[in-house]
Amino acid sequence: MHPAFSILFFTTLAGSAQGLVVALALASLLGVPMAPGFLSSALLVAEVLLIAGLGASFLHLGQKMRAWRAVLMWRTSWMSREVIILPAFIGLVGLWWLAERAGMAARFGPLFPVLAIAGAIALWYCTAMIYACLRFIEEWAHPLTIINFTLIGLASGLLLACALAALLGGGADMITANGTSALGVTLVAWAARVVALRRNAGIRHKSTLQSATGIQSPNLVQKSMGMSAGAFNTREFFHGASQAVMQNARLGFQLLAFAIPAALMVLGITSDSAWPWVLAVLVQAPGLIAERWVFFAQAKHPQNLYYQVVS
Repeated sequence: MHPAFSILFFTTLAGSAQGLVVALALASLLGVPMAPGFLSSALLVAEVLLIAGLGASFLHLGQKMRAWRAVLMWRTSWMSREVIILPAFIGLVGLWWLAERAGMAARFGPLFPVLAIAGAIALWYCTAMIYACLRFIEEWAHPLTIINFTLIGLASGLLLACALAALLGGGADMITANGTSALGVTLVAWAARVVALRRNAGIRHKSTLQSATGIQSPNLVQKSMGMSAGAFNTREFFHGASQAVMQNARLGFQLLAFAIPAALMVLGITSDSAWPWVLAVLVQAPGLIAERWVFFAQAKHPQNLYYQVVS
């Protein structure tokens, strides 16, 4: 598949924001001490990331004014459900922020944190199911898609919570409470992503040139796709990158999104310094974009059995 960068930014920004909201909600429910004003500042960061992600999602639409019509298929479409839940989640985070700013959040008890966790989980699930429900894309049609969307978003959000606590003076307890969790979830997310990569590398696709043409020769090779130039199908359903680029991208995102941030997190936990957390976020950000690019680019659409060669 040929991923649109707007989708890469949307899923990455929204996922990290959801993870940050979950980290703040859990800290609130568990009574983790936070510096005055930190919670409202961190919620504002999450809200900005969510709105930026929503804005990015519009960039690849041909008719942006008709985007609202996506909600009409909510009974059967996971994308429609995502379109409904995302603005609702943004509104919920905004209300929580306003309540914190007004000093009224305590009156609602655990309502906002509980709803925030539920909303984040629902949004992760809907976003992942947009791809996991496509059975003809065998790289996506697996529970690991849902697991990876959730774990990667949670890991990046926990790390961001620690970095914000270090930058904004959120309190040592906030870093201590989230630091070990961020490291643990990052390692688990890395392991799950590696499992997904190995699974996808070993897939024997049901659709082949032999099944498509009815010719059972084991040496069947396509020489031409019947046209002399590219078309919509060749642009939208194949990324055009070489195997070497794909291999380097797989290695690169594992280093930037998981390995290096994990090492910096260990340094931050053991040294009580602020800079490792901030540096870990800066290193992880391009790694998350690369990870999401690989997720989309590795998917092999069956139509490429025909539209794979420009003669």
